[in-house]
Formats: sequence, structure tokens, C-alpha cells
Amino acid sequence: MRRVGLLLLTLLLTGCTVQIEGTPVAEGGSDPELAAAVAALPQRSIGTAPAMRLAAGLVPPTNRWFSGLVFPPEPQPVFPLPLSVGLKPGGLTIGVPQVRAEDKTVFGSHTPALDVPIDGTDLQVAAYDDLTVTVAYLDRGAEVGRVVLTRGSPFVHYTATRAQSLTVGPQPLRADGTVDIRGGTYGVATDGSLRGSVLDLPAGGAATFYAVPADGDPAEFAAAARVAVTGGSVVEQVDGDTVATTLTYRTSGGDTIVGAMPGQGAAGCPSVGSFATLYGRMDLCRTTSLQLRTPALTPSGALDLGRLDAAERTELERAVTADTATLQLTAADTYFGGKQLARATNLLTLAEGLDMAPTAQRIRDQLVPVLEQWADPTGCAERTTHCFVYDPTLRGMVGLENSFGSEEFNDHQFHYGYFLYAAGILGRDDPALVERIAPVIDLLAADIGNARATGEFPRARAFDPYEGHSWASGFSPFGDGNNQESSSESVTAYNGLALWAELRGQPEQRTQAVAMLSREASSAVRYWTQPDLPSGFGHEIVSINWGGKRDYATWFSAEPSAILGIQLIPMSPVAGYLGGDVDRIRRAVAEATPNGYDVPLGDYVLMYKAMADRDEALRIARTLPNDAIDDGNSRAYLLAWILTR
Repeated sequence: MRRVGLLLLTLLLTGCTVQIEGTPVAEGGSDPELAAAVAALPQRSIGTAPAMRLAAGLVPPTNRWFSGLVFPPEPQPVFPLPLSVGLKPGGLTIGVPQVRAEDKTVFGSHTPALDVPIDGTDLQVAAYDDLTVTVAYLDRGAEVGRVVLTRGSPFVHYTATRAQSLTVGPQPLRADGTVDIRGGTYGVATDGSLRGSVLDLPAGGAATFYAVPADGDPAEFAAAARVAVTGGSVVEQVDGDTVATTLTYRTSGGDTIVGAMPGQGAAGCPSVGSFATLYGRMDLCRTTSLQLRTPALTPSGALDLGRLDAAERTELERAVTADTATLQLTAADTYFGGKQLARATNLLTLAEGLDMAPTAQRIRDQLVPVLEQWADPTGCAERTTHCFVYDPTLRGMVGLENSFGSEEFNDHQFHYGYFLYAAGILGRDDPALVERIAPVIDLLAADIGNARATGEFPRARAFDPYEGHSWASGFSPFGDGNNQESSSESVTAYNGLALWAELRGQPEQRTQAVAMLSREASSAVRYWTQPDLPSGFGHEIVSINWGGKRDYATWFSAEPSAILGIQLIPMSPVAGYLGGDVDRIRRAVAEATPNGYDVPLGDYVLMYKAMADRDEALRIARTLPNDAIDDGNSRAYLLAWILTR
């Protein structure tokens, strides 16, 4: 047994826990090993970073649900759920999005209801952790007050830095501090005083603005609103076949009211009310912690060829030989370059699994020098492609050749997951190679999956531990919040991260990677490929999920095959999670392929079809034109995937 598999089995059987820190490390909280590795790279900003609304010392929060508060020219609405909140100089608006569906979109955009004016000419993110973000309002540089937004909470908490009076609108409050607006009930709870709709706060005084669900007790919500949430943390535990996630809300004393994402559940927490959200019904409960459980997904670096018969093995041997003869590793940017590395790595594992030692060696002889070129710490001092720099402003790794907004940190986990996957496989039997490539590959791992926040990188850059999936936009300059299109490439990224962490003997990193892998995969099925959707939405899947809407679309193609295919790419060995409801798979495939499989990403749709109809998929795959196979795939891997279903 390979030592990677043995280490994984041992850790999964014994269980392992990692606490994801709730407070980001400020300037000076460096990790010595990461700092030394970063120092060995050229320091360069490939793009021009915008002026950031961010307190000094905080690592820029790219790829977060609240990135739109920091990077765009104007602050954008955010969606902590069940609320939406708009924060701008001069005040904030709070609402419960009104969900409606059309043929290709489910809308849950910011719905301003309660209006809270605040005397501030500017705002900035003053602190953030896994469950909260604190926004400071400033008046010509002097702090006026601080707003705390909390994931899964119907409360927005405000603390006055200086004495002030706020007139809450747009309608007069009742004597108990509540008001009905846009079909919902909202309220104000305070340790200051309310004179009608005028809220008087001394310096240090606080108020909570909140929403009450139709099935909730207004008195209970008003009482809980007087307990401030001051921060949050997440603990992930991988134990056997389960990932146990604990979301802990720190408070000023006593229980608050929070809810888990729809469909994820919270064990042992009786509901005190519910809201309709973009992702379904969110049940709320009175507590300071939520306990979530997700099936653990085992990282995988190869298909199981053990059940193939002699004829099938011969067919694959011929395909591997043909694909090896045309192998190319020339792409200069991190997306297509990474895909090429992963494609070749899959050919390598097929050759090894088929006992094609000379062919496997030829593939390795081509792969290793290219991976080493990418992993050369000083590469960008000598050339303009096939290398990485460290961006000291945004604090992350960037390929010198831009692709898909990589200089703005768009799709970071998609790109770097391919490199981690290739490195994790190539290094299994080559410790010397691991040592040579580790200085850069370790930094790619830290960029997308740092187990703890440091001065060099944030904790798990793109992964949202509340929602259980990642965000793809670096700066998120959108009115509907952040978004993610290719859920499958995020799953692939964390699979690669886990394989590399195992190879490096990093149990804390591996545990976080397996937790992210498992939760991302579960969310991919729940919210993207087999979602529960409201009436009026006319399609089988969602291809772009946002904070404030859900789309049947892609960023790059209107073809239905691409809309489904981008949720499948690259169908890595870990992609068995995509199975399940075969009728749903058949309907999604039929919707995606009205004109057959010689269409954009049609090869991946065909591989998905094999999870419901293996024999028919195999028949079609054998005659699929070469130019219908994606540049990240190969006929050999296409056939192998289908044959192993």
C-alpha cells in the first residue's frame, strides 16, 4: 500500500480535529516557514489593486461573501442570510429578500426595508472571522460606530463610538420598537432610548436591528436581540465517515438566534421560527452553537481499474498509448497550464494501473520538468510565463501570465487545485521531487487552504465555513454578492489539497482539506447539480449561485452542455459524489444534450451520464470525435471513467 493511502486510512479511522481560527491574524502574525518561502519569490502585483475599505493590518478578504464591501468603487449589498444588508456612507438598510423565480433565475436580491441613517462619510471593514464581519463607520477619519453582521442571524448589531441620535425609518416605529414593512416585521432593541423612531445612543451604547419571521414570537426575538454577537469560530472534525462541523457564536452573555443553511440542518436545536431564503427554508433556533454533519469524502488520486476485464484493459492500453503520443504541456497561464498537468497526471495513473511501465515513464519524463518549472521560486525573475509571484498587497500567489482575472484572485482555488493534484500524485513515489517543488507548491496550498490565518495568507481563502462551499470572485463587484460557477473545480481543488497535505505529513492541513472537500461536494449536489428549486424555475440544475440570486447560465457560454458541464469538469477520481438520483442525472443530461455530445464540455456530460446509463455512455464515447474532448480530458480517461462505473 502506498504511504499516502496508509496515512489517510489511519487518520480517517482515528479521527482528527482542527479548529479554524475565528480571528484573522494581523500584520506581524507571520508563520516563519511561510514567510521564508514567500521571501524567496519575486514580490509583485500583477494587477492594480483598488483602494480598499479595510483596516490596517488585516489580510485583504478576497473571495469572501463580504468582499463587495472592501474592493469595488462603491460598497455592494451583502447577504449574511436570512437578511440582506446594504451599507453605504450615511447609513445602512436591512431587509429579508423576497424570493421569486423565473425560467432561468431565482431572485433573492437585497430588499431594503428598515432604514438606519448613520453620520459617516466613509466605512471600512474593521474585523472579520468565519461567522461575522465588523464594519466601522467613519466621519472624516474619526470612528462614529461599528456594525456587526452575523452569518445565519436575523440581527444586525450597532455600537456607537460617540453619542448620537438616529432616526429609524422609513415608517414610524410602534411603542415596542417594531414596525411592519414590505410584508415583514422588523424591530429595534437597545440599551439606549427610543423616542418614537428616534434612537438615542450614548458613547458605547448599542442597538440591534432585527427581523421577525411570520411564525416567530416577537417577544422572544426582541429578548434575544439584546444579546450581542461579538464573533464566531468554526471547528471541523473528521471522524470515520463523517465530518462534524461546529459553528460557535460568541456573545455578550446568553443565547442568540441563528440558523444553519437550508438543507444542512442543525442537530438538537428546536426551531423558533423560519424564513424563506434563496436556498430554501431557514429554520432558526436559540443557541450559541450549531452542529452540522456531512458525509466524509475520501480524497482520491486514481480510478479503480481492478474490476476491468482483459478486453477493457486492452482498449484502455491502446487509448493511453495514443494520448501519450500527442501529449502537450505548453500552456503558459495557471488555468490551462494546471489543467494540462492534471490531464497528464491522469494519463500517468492509468498507465501505472494498467502496468504500462515504459509508457508511464515517458509521461513522467514529460511531466516532472514542467511541474518543476512552475515550482521554481525564482522563475518569474527569469521569464514571463510558467511561474508564480507573491502579491504583497493582496497577499497571495499569482501566475505571471493572467487568465480569467487571476490577477484579481478570481477562481484561485480552481487554478491551483490542478497543480496540487498533479504534485500530490507525482510526488507519491519520489520524495526528492517533493522536496524540490515544495517551496512553491506549499505556498499554493496555503493560498487556497491555509489551516490558520497568518500574515502571509488568510485562512482557507475562498471556502465559506458557514455556507459550506467556496466563492470564486476575488473582488466581488456585484450587487448580488459573490458567486461561484464551477463547484466541481472547487471540489477538485480541495481533493488536490488533501493529497498534497498527506504527502507532506501535515495532519491539520489534511483535516481541513478533507472537511472542505466533503462539505464542498455535499453543497455542490445540494445547491448546484440536484437542488430543490421553487416553482417557476425551468431547469434541472443551477450553474451560478450568488449571495442574492441563482442562475441557469455560465460566464462563457449559453450552450446547455456547458451550463451542466462546468459543474462536472474535470470529473476527477473523487467525482463519485456527483452520483445519486439517476432520474435527476438523466433529466439533466437530456436537457444539456438536445443535439448530442459533440458540444462544449459534452465529454464531461457523457461521463456524468455514465453514472446512470453506463453502457450507452460507453457506446457513445467510443465514437466521440477527438475535437469534442476537452483540453483537460483525454479519450483514455473518458473511457476509463465510464468503464469503472
